[in-house]
Amino acid sequence: MDDTVEVMIPVAPEAAAVLRDARKREAVGRVVSRLLRPDQGKALVLDVMERLSADARAKGLTDQMLEEELTAYNAERRS
Repeated sequence: MDDTVEVMIPVAPEAAAVLRDARKREAVGRVVSRLLRPDQGKALVLDVMERLSADARAKGLTDQMLEEELTAYNAERRS
């Protein structure tokens, strides 16, 4: 990445393990840079969410199934 600056961001140990790979760090850095641009961040997040939803539907997941998974995930995080 050209014209970049290193910053420290606290992450979960599992994420830190993945980020030991330089290529993955660079990819995450690009995503973070895009997300933090005020004019593009929201559009990028929505685009990613739409792509993930389309991919899930293509694999046979329904909106109800996705909602149930999200509910279960949130319940686990809160307990």
